[in-house]
Amino acid sequence: MVHPVRGSVELSEEQRVFRRSVRELCSEFDDAYWRERDATGEYPHEFVDALADGGWLGVLIPEEYGGAGMSTVESVILMEEIAASGGGFGAAQAVHGGVYNSVPLVNYADEATKAELLPKVAAGEVSVQSFGLTEPNAGSESTAIETTATREGDEYVVNGQKIWTSRVDVSDYLLLVVRTTPVADVEKETRGLSLLLVDLDDATGQGALRMEPIPKTAGEFVHSFELWFDDLRVPAGNLVGTEGEGFYHLLDGLNEERLVVAAECVGLGELAVERGAAYAREREVFGRPIGANQAVQHPLAAAHAHVQAAKEVTYAAARRTDDLTRRELGGRANTAKYLAAEACFEAADAAVQAHGGFGVAREYDVERYLREARLTRLVPVTQQLALNYVAEKVLSLPRSY
Repeated sequence: MVHPVRGSVELSEEQRVFRRSVRELCSEFDDAYWRERDATGEYPHEFVDALADGGWLGVLIPEEYGGAGMSTVESVILMEEIAASGGGFGAAQAVHGGVYNSVPLVNYADEATKAELLPKVAAGEVSVQSFGLTEPNAGSESTAIETTATREGDEYVVNGQKIWTSRVDVSDYLLLVVRTTPVADVEKETRGLSLLLVDLDDATGQGALRMEPIPKTAGEFVHSFELWFDDLRVPAGNLVGTEGEGFYHLLDGLNEERLVVAAECVGLGELAVERGAAYAREREVFGRPIGANQAVQHPLAAAHAHVQAAKEVTYAAARRTDDLTRRELGGRANTAKYLAAEACFEAADAAVQAHGGFGVAREYDVERYLREARLTRLVPVTQQLALNYVAEKVLSLPRSY
């Protein structure tokens, strides 16, 4: 059965079964559950555990390591359904790291690490939810990071600071981006960056990691932190991939992750349109439903059209991840992220407006959708940077930054 608001896209029978399975699991967590998590700021442990029990945290982990061995299309389905179910962008972000931080490990970790760690990640026994990249002086300009890792015998000694590092409190490991070769000693700033897998219990046990939560107004139950590293010692065997090539290791999965974020935006947009339309059908003013008024109808209908258009672009790109060049896929992925973030914000705004004064009442949820929708225009990449990519790589315009 096609959901009236979520529409349909071309999927195989196996993918349709997968979508139904995820949708059924998500339906066990109602609006009250997510409203309470938003109000208390408590991480949705029960929801994440249920996904782990279903095997969905290992959606991108190969079957030989205990995962589902699925593709980008399935990860897009998973994240869209999580967001559209009622959890919104916040719920999707609660598991986003657990799904996508496995990709660099699958692609670049040594065999011993993969054999030891990936089956536990797929089973939900071990969490690699956290990824440390952003710094106070290195946001969108990721090559400007200043956190260093100096090799001393069989260890790296890490010093520096990270900010906006999410889910550290629910992770066993942190995938950390560090500079192992000074900028002055490399040909390009993209060289000399490396990935380290940090055991967080060990780091705190050393007294070498300090972290402080960052108060915020969107996605409160997905906690973000500022981190300080002071002579943290990490075994050299925890290097993921090749030293100095970490930036390029990240690029390999970047476009696919953009598509997953686009799917999360699509799911949030569908959720907002659904709730706005439901209220407009039921709320009566001047003797008739407010949904009979074009001033209410048209914003919701336009938002629905834009969300579904973004959905088509997202799924079309996800289906072609294996046969497009990185540049071609990058153009499509950044286009999808841009369109989906704009569409979900439009949808959330229309839903709030349709609710009138109740649009800012927590009991109707749509105010949370609007807060989260605004966030999607900032993370994991701003709308302006997405447009920069399209302008430079697709339209062949001069680089602007």
